Amino acid sequence: MVAVTNGQPRSLGRGARDSGGPNKALAAALKEAGCSYASLALRVNELGRCQGADTNYDKASVTRWLQGQQPRGNTPEVIAAVLGERLGRQLTPADLGFPLDGGRPVVGRALVYGENVAETLHTLVELGSTDIARRTLLGAVPFVPGALINPQRAWLLWLVETTTEETATWPAPVSDAGPVEQVHAMIAMFDEMDNHYGGGGVRTSIVQYLSAEVVPLLQQRGTTPRQRRELFAAGARLAAMAGWSSYDAGEYGLAQRYMTQALRLCAEGRDHVLGGQILAGLSHLATSLGRPDEGAALARAGIATARDTGSPLGLMRLYAMSARAHAALGRPRETSAALRAAEKQLDASRGAAQESPWVRFLDHHYLQAESAVCFRDLGLAAQAEQTASESVRAHADRRRRQAISRSVLATAHLQQNRLDEAVATATEALDALSGVHSERSIQALRDFRGRLASRRKEPLVREFEQRSRMVLGVAA
Repeated sequence: MVAVTNGQPRSLGRGARDSGGPNKALAAALKEAGCSYASLALRVNELGRCQGADTNYDKASVTRWLQGQQPRGNTPEVIAAVLGERLGRQLTPADLGFPLDGGRPVVGRALVYGENVAETLHTLVELGSTDIARRTLLGAVPFVPGALINPQRAWLLWLVETTTEETATWPAPVSDAGPVEQVHAMIAMFDEMDNHYGGGGVRTSIVQYLSAEVVPLLQQRGTTPRQRRELFAAGARLAAMAGWSSYDAGEYGLAQRYMTQALRLCAEGRDHVLGGQILAGLSHLATSLGRPDEGAALARAGIATARDTGSPLGLMRLYAMSARAHAALGRPRETSAALRAAEKQLDASRGAAQESPWVRFLDHHYLQAESAVCFRDLGLAAQAEQTASESVRAHADRRRRQAISRSVLATAHLQQNRLDEAVATATEALDALSGVHSERSIQALRDFRGRLASRRKEPLVREFEQRSRMVLGVAA
């Protein structure tokens, strides 16, 4: 059987398939959402492109879905995400009449902050094993903005119901022997590899270690309350690392799911500092994927989490995430207020040794780099240039941060109509990516390249676009 998709004939058996009748569930959801065929197709294309998919659906595509055609790839999940946004509740493909392939139910469960931690551990193991061993079954996993509400609400309810005496305080020594020390050693090793080679190069190792080694430790009985808390906090940190490395590898939907499960483990670890940092990661993800409104809300939840923890560096990062979200929303006053609050927390810190181990990597260079992104997004080119230049000098040994800061610096040059400097700086960023597996760095450079679109007739720009194709792909 042959269908026509985006104007081209295509066999239904090679990507889309006919389910045998009209899709009444999808029709009902469209009607309830008040969503036109054209607006659904447009938003599916937009959300898909944010996550690396290149689709060109239109009204005719939606008509075929309503007639019973099963969209290809992860499109059913994207459709569910779009309609979930409109309706203000989480939807699954099955809710919309799209049958799930074997192995995919865990994709839905991993978006939920569960009450039962034993189920969370089971979800992590299933997600990790499917992620590593059965990628063809797991397929592309979409980022679902509407699913960010459940973990925020559940975490904040836990936060108000937990007494201060039950939470971890810092500085607190980690157990100096046994499994906790071993897990911390592995975390330090993964951090080092991630900083030098990017998350894409270490992601599989983190997921394997988490699901095969650490989760079984968390399932054991007989540990002391303190050791149990420390193990769960370490497990939460590893799950968050799996999320960050997935983010860095361009696996945005997996990043969301690992971070959501990390937040649930963190509650068992009673660690508010780490909880704030996981919320910071989700905020960064949401803002970068075109949902700065959610990014701002997540940063706000993180600030509420970490406010009384005695960790100024943790709060500094959360205020920086708030600033990023407000800058992306075009709010200069709120951005400035958040950056001032971040600077105040940085000044209040008594040094890394007096902070939680989860935030000791944060310093004024980190805040410079985040500030540069905010200034870029607000069009404050001179300020972006100054702070990005300082970040480039400070991160000579971190090629991922180098590439991102150089991309921001290149945009600042471009915003000041200094094309030669902009292209030269972007070329240095391109060179810095050699041997680094980081989709975040690549996206930063793609953002710069997209800003060159109006000047493509100039030889310098054509030369850069040609040179960048091997790393960044063909320009749109």
